[in-house]
Order: sequence, then structure tokens, then C-alpha cells
Amino acid sequence: MEVLFGIVVGLLALTFLVVVHELGHAIVARRNGVVVEEFGIGFPPRAWSRKLKNKILLSVNWLPLGGFVKLQGEYDAADGKGDYGAASFWVKTKILLAGVFINWVTAAVLLTVLAITGLPQIIPNQFAVEGDTRTVYQPVQLGVLSDNYPAKQAGLRSGDKIVRFAGNEVNSTNEFIALTQERKGDTVEVIYNRAGTEQKTQVTLRDEGQTVFGASIAQPTLTRSTWSAPVVGVVTAGQLTWETFKGLGGLVSNLVNGVTLQLFGDEKQRETGGKEVAAAGDSVAGPVGILGVIFPAAQQAGLTSLVLLVAIISIALAVMNALPIPALDGGRWFTMAAFKVLRKELTKEREEKIQATGFLTLMALIVLVTVADVGKIIG
Repeated sequence: MEVLFGIVVGLLALTFLVVVHELGHAIVARRNGVVVEEFGIGFPPRAWSRKLKNKILLSVNWLPLGGFVKLQGEYDAADGKGDYGAASFWVKTKILLAGVFINWVTAAVLLTVLAITGLPQIIPNQFAVEGDTRTVYQPVQLGVLSDNYPAKQAGLRSGDKIVRFAGNEVNSTNEFIALTQERKGDTVEVIYNRAGTEQKTQVTLRDEGQTVFGASIAQPTLTRSTWSAPVVGVVTAGQLTWETFKGLGGLVSNLVNGVTLQLFGDEKQRETGGKEVAAAGDSVAGPVGILGVIFPAAQQAGLTSLVLLVAIISIALAVMNALPIPALDGGRWFTMAAFKVLRKELTKEREEKIQATGFLTLMALIVLVTVADVGKIIG
């Protein structure tokens, strides 16, 4: 039941972000005189549809992996009234980048809400307004559990929050470590919170060594703001956007260096290159990988972590769609701008060939990444 809940929440979160993205395109297109023919939730085959008063066909489709918007004359060379192609360069720019903008704004709004209710500290020097920020310490939480150690053998899991240990309240990581050392070799009762429900178990601690419990622990902190929450939300969204760009830069650097060393290096350099390529592969996730992260957040980590994760993914979608990758918004804009600068006609056939090639390449990469994601999950 928990797995099913995680799957449903994950699909809803991804669909919400993509639908919001497409809604940005649709709103800006209509405001600038471009006819929106269809707005789809999910991908075909179609499950239900209805013509709205504004003459837009609203459809709900069977594949719940996002959504789409269909514009009239959706190629650069179209010149009929209400066609996307007949719009000015500036209007096309606004339409193409509207999805990027609304994904970024969605993230900023979610981070603003978290700034009020409790925003986790996830990056160094995370922005806060001094004088309007209160730090709240969360319960001690289990991280990675070691095999063949008491914590895992007692049925505890990563993400469990320790409430009481051997009859004592646990208020900090130092208190928890001291308690485990004091009760070496004893069988103690551990009361913990998992997904909002308190449970208990018996743990028999090891009687020697520094590691007697067998789990990494942390005490997450949240910051809460009042009047400065919107400022915190916007600035934090900007910080996360920069971190995303830096992460992409590191990914490309690892990939290029790794491939170069494997092709032209000696035996030792080829080994190093292989590690860099592997590191690049490990840092990439497709839809399955994203859902694999959302599932445990929905099941264990609580609403705060889930909202934060959705905000981060929304920023990632904004950044990826801003890049000049064919078949994505940035790629379409780059193609249109390049032909305009070169003073060459972007015919329907040329545009379809460029975007189709980009789309097929993108789909091939998604398939490869998905296979890798499944391998990681199985592993």
C-alpha cells in the first residue's frame, strides 16, 4: 500500500510540474493572439476530452507522465491568422520561454511556503534574513544503516526519527551517541517515528567497539521566516538554479574529460577516464530515477521534504528547458534565432528534421538513462 501511495504521489508531482510548464506556453500564446487548439493532461491515447467555451480542446490522456499544448500553425514558417509561426520573434520568444519562467516561479512559491512553515538547510550559505529567521531543530533521524548491525537487524530504516531510546528522550545527536555508548551490550527499547506513526522495537547493542548501533545519524534543521518569506523563497530559488547550472557544468566536464582520456590516454589514464564517465552516469537520472527519489520522500520523509523535492525538480525542468537542446524549448528558440541571424528561411521541413533528430536523440538518451536507473534501483 505504501509503495502504491508513493507511485501515485510521484506521478502526480511530475505531471503537475509538466502541466504547469505547458500552461505557461498556453497562457502567453493566447494573450498574444496565437490560437491554442488543445491542452492535454498526460499523453495519448486519449481517455476523455471536452471543448471549452474558449474553443480549446481539453483532453485527459492515459499516460500520466506530463502534458502538452498544441498551438495552431506550430512551426516557424506558418503565416495564417492565429498561427504560432505568424507571430513576431519577440512573441515566439515569450511563448517558448513561458514554461521555463512558470516552472521557476512555481519553485519560488513552494520555497516561500516552506520559508514560512520550515525550510530545510540543503546548501552552504543558504539565504536567510537576519532578524526574521528562527532555527528549529528536528528529531534525530537515521541515515544509512549498516548490514549485520543491531539497527538494521531490529527492523529500523533510513529516515526513522528517534523519539526515545532506553527510556530516555533524545534531543540531539550527541545525546543519542552517549546513550548508545552507556548501554553497550544491553537490549533496549527504541521508540521511533516512521511516516508520522510512532512504533517501537528492541535493539541489542554490540558490547564492544565504537560502532555499537550501526547507523549514521543526523539532526536536520529548519529555518522559519515571517515577512521575509517571499524574499527567502525567491533568493533560495536563485541559489538552487545556480547550483543546478554548476552541477550540469561538472557533469559535462566529467563526461568530456573521461571520454578524452579513454580515447587518447595510456592505460592508467583510461582507467581514470572510465571512473569519470561512470561518475557522470551516476549523477544523471531519468523519469524512473526521479520517481525513485520521490517515492521514499512521499512514504517516509514527510510533506516538507516532498515539497522541497518538487521545488528542486521544478528548477531542474526550468534549467533543462532553457538549454539549447533540440526538441526542448531552448533548442527551438536557438534554432529560430540562428536562422534569423543567418538570414535563412526556416522551412517547415527543415524545422521538422532538426526537431525530429533532436527528439529521437533525446528519447534514446532517456531510454539509456532509464535502463541505468532501473539497474541502480535493482542494485
